[in-house]
Amino acid sequence: MAGTGNSAPRQPRNPAQRPVSPATGSGTAPAPLRKPPQVLMIKKEEEVAAETLPAPAASSSAGAAAPPERPAPVPADGDRFDPDGLEGLTMADLLGPAPGRGGRTSGAPSAAAGTASAAASARTVDDFDFDEEAFLAALDENAPVGTTGEVVQGVVIGLESDGVYVDIGGKAPGFMPKSECGLGVITNLKERFPKGLPIEVLVTREQNADGMVTISARALALRQSWEKVRQLEKDGKAVQVRVNGFNRGGVTCDLEGLRGFIPRSQLNEGENHEALVGQTLGVAFLEVNPETRKLVLSEKRAATAARFATLEVGQLVEGQVVSIKPYGFFVDLGGVSGLLHHSCITGGALRDLREAFQQGEHLKALITSIDPARGRIALNTALLEGPPGELLIAKETVMAEAADRAHRARALLRQQEQDAG
Repeated sequence: MAGTGNSAPRQPRNPAQRPVSPATGSGTAPAPLRKPPQVLMIKKEEEVAAETLPAPAASSSAGAAAPPERPAPVPADGDRFDPDGLEGLTMADLLGPAPGRGGRTSGAPSAAAGTASAAASARTVDDFDFDEEAFLAALDENAPVGTTGEVVQGVVIGLESDGVYVDIGGKAPGFMPKSECGLGVITNLKERFPKGLPIEVLVTREQNADGMVTISARALALRQSWEKVRQLEKDGKAVQVRVNGFNRGGVTCDLEGLRGFIPRSQLNEGENHEALVGQTLGVAFLEVNPETRKLVLSEKRAATAARFATLEVGQLVEGQVVSIKPYGFFVDLGGVSGLLHHSCITGGALRDLREAFQQGEHLKALITSIDPARGRIALNTALLEGPPGELLIAKETVMAEAADRAHRARALLRQQEQDAG
């Protein structure tokens, strides 16, 4: 109501003041201030820290601060360690076990630990019962058997329709496919490879995860055939082959299980080479190449190869000079040619080759070197001389006594070979 209302403006209430009870008769009084939360928290942390600190030592007089503690005296080395107890210990024993692995990390080890450590350090390899022979035997047992290209011995232990199993000494047998069982066509494996048959094979593939290797009798036979043919070529030998086919360029044949080819130009009857199928021909080698599997033969060179087969080093031969070159004479020896080099004509001073021999003239000479594969024969007439240069002044005498002088010359050649070897 307007008549009873208070005309004075309403003052805002101070939260720090509160009304005084009527009993006291006092008015409003200020309320006590409250501490901020941060101060209370710091206070409480200080109280907790004070409780955890050790209580100060009691003093004889109240209010007096406790004196600081004096450090304990450091014992001498003689009191801390016993030198007699350290005998037989290693540095590892003194250092103790590594941190984090348990055990003592400081202080002197006990007598029992020292004894055990000393015994362990004195133990040798022989105490572990190491058997070297058993170790090497284990290595040999687990070593891989058969590397590619290696020739191994084996025994047939089983047959399948597609191949043969051979025991070659490994942890698993070797397997030989039917197509690798030999040269040519094999129709009956059981008759060709009975169980227990010892055979020699070539490793063509190393062992797989099961320890089995792939082997081949055919590859080994081919390798041996190429080696034999190369030796025949080196020796300049002539061989007999049977013609089994023909084509536009020549005829084919079989030699030591290898397929050979004779060009038409190297046949004595090249115009009618189809008629040669089934016939046997004597041939010599033109090219032998195992890498490219190329074997080329010649019927025409067979006569030359046959002539080479009759010659040997130290042999006295007679021939005719067919050509004169700046470096010597070419002499026909009956189907083959030999070279008489100018350094081997005489031991004297030779100003012109024609001082010794003329073209078409017959002579006798010693063979000093033969290379059948290259078709080369080296001749020598200087070895038939007595004094050096005798051939230039008494050629007829040297040629007439050539057979007797050849014995002495061969002895000289053998002596030179022994000195060189």
